[in-house]
Amino acid sequence: MSDDAKEASEEDANLSAGDSSAAVPSQSSPRDQSQNGPRDQYIVAVDVGTSTLRCHVYDKLANVKGSSSKKVHLLHPQPGWVEMDPQVLWTDFVDVINEAIRAAGLTAGQVAGMGISTQRCTFTMWDRETGELYHNFLTWQDLRGSELVDTWNNSLTMKALHSGGGLLYYMSRSKRFLAANVLKFAPQQITMKVMWMLQNNLTLRRRAFNGLVSFGTVDTWLLWKLTGGQVYATDYSCASSTGLFDPYIRQWNQFFCNLLSVPISIFPPVEDTSKIHGVCETKWFGAPIPIASLVADQQAAMFGECCFEPGDVKCTMGTGTFMDMNVGRNPHTSMAGLYPLIGWKIGDEIVFLAEGSASDTGTAIDWARSIGLFEDYTETDEIAESVDDSNGVYFVPAFNGIQAPVNDPRACSLFLGLSSTTTKAHMLRALLESLVFRNKQLYETMLNETKIPITYIRADGGVSNNSFVMQLTADLLNRTITRPKHVDMSSLGAAFLAGLAVGIWKDKEELRRLKDGINNHVQIGVWKNKEELKNLQSSEKVFQPRPVSEGIWEKYRPLVEQWERAVKRSLYWYPAKNE
Repeated sequence: MSDDAKEASEEDANLSAGDSSAAVPSQSSPRDQSQNGPRDQYIVAVDVGTSTLRCHVYDKLANVKGSSSKKVHLLHPQPGWVEMDPQVLWTDFVDVINEAIRAAGLTAGQVAGMGISTQRCTFTMWDRETGELYHNFLTWQDLRGSELVDTWNNSLTMKALHSGGGLLYYMSRSKRFLAANVLKFAPQQITMKVMWMLQNNLTLRRRAFNGLVSFGTVDTWLLWKLTGGQVYATDYSCASSTGLFDPYIRQWNQFFCNLLSVPISIFPPVEDTSKIHGVCETKWFGAPIPIASLVADQQAAMFGECCFEPGDVKCTMGTGTFMDMNVGRNPHTSMAGLYPLIGWKIGDEIVFLAEGSASDTGTAIDWARSIGLFEDYTETDEIAESVDDSNGVYFVPAFNGIQAPVNDPRACSLFLGLSSTTTKAHMLRALLESLVFRNKQLYETMLNETKIPITYIRADGGVSNNSFVMQLTADLLNRTITRPKHVDMSSLGAAFLAGLAVGIWKDKEELRRLKDGINNHVQIGVWKNKEELKNLQSSEKVFQPRPVSEGIWEKYRPLVEQWERAVKRSLYWYPAKNE
């Protein structure tokens, strides 16, 4: 299911969760009251997605009291270029917040705080003296840096870096050097796109090297705009997703900035995920609203799923699949392509994630619909179950290459095993099964590499509404998978983080007690601690692996092996761009 289809269905969903309590720092003695209750019972959460900009107003029970959404307008000025006009995004951003607050029957003065979740690796740059933008937002889908990616990944410099990293790891056993030994640039990261902009805009380059340019991902620019240019910052989750932030030392990577001739001065300060970053100017919403969380969308979904402990796994299946595991207080160094991310930082607590992704999940389903394999997304599981198997047909979802653990950007999508008896139902079943096989690959990679026992798996995203995919995933992983009622996890995660930030902690000792689950002395807040948030989370459906006696794995073992052969056939199909 595409983001558009997913997001349309989410707007009609009944979004609810459990219980909490409320408080906020007050500048006046009495609390603001209204027909809907005190000011501090409401949180505004905005999720800036790839295709939809959405705002929800949550009450203290995590019920959605008002919502608004607008379609994100993507620009394609040249093939492979994907941009957003910052001014259009800004206008829509302000509009959806005002509309959601009105839909809730509230005023901005009744809102305790705002949480912002954003798509990752989408950025712009502007002049620090004039505020003038140098270019539109370059989205994570933009490919203008792809030739530089290929050139650098195949360069002698990178080979020397890999060798040097291996040697330093052998001498020091520092996982930071092991990461350098396997490092590769990716087109989705901002690294080569920043480099491309600096090479192709001489005014930008000159100003940047004079310390007069500000770089900002979506969260940074929105924060800067909301505060009238008074606050310039990002959070650890967004910074760690760029590819130019070193999660091992939690700083912008000076070495790579020097290597790539990118002035490190352009990057913003990095702050905690859950804190009051600043206050919105009154003119935007009619009253100042504290900006209480900034967070990247997948990390927000992880927090919204209440994956607070090592071994907790979240699997978001939307346009692509993002499987994230909480790996605890230290980053995981992967040899198979899992990406080390910072999930969130709250005071002294910092949580790291290992992330594996598959680019073509909803994309593949959308494509299947476009060629007539089905008409309605809701009928896909029924069609797949209308046949006993795929009749020997296999599909490889690789419209954008294959990610971890295969890691081949030149792989192609393909159907194999078509015959005169193949039907649309066989092809659709093969396609849906391939998505499950990719889930199995990512899961086993995480399990084998991290050596962390997996505690539970929560699934969200539009494709998770397909019960055939979810049940087969539970069967092949031999794990219970829960699908929550609240499907808009990025928004909920941003709301939870903002709720925790508003008026709860006075010092690090309280944060330590929060981390340790001791809340006897924690001040009353919108939500008191993470355990309370976990209790708020409720599941729509639980998918249990079917009994061994039904022989599901025995049936699928040879099918998975044959599909892996099909994957090998798809590899290195397209030539490298610099060949």
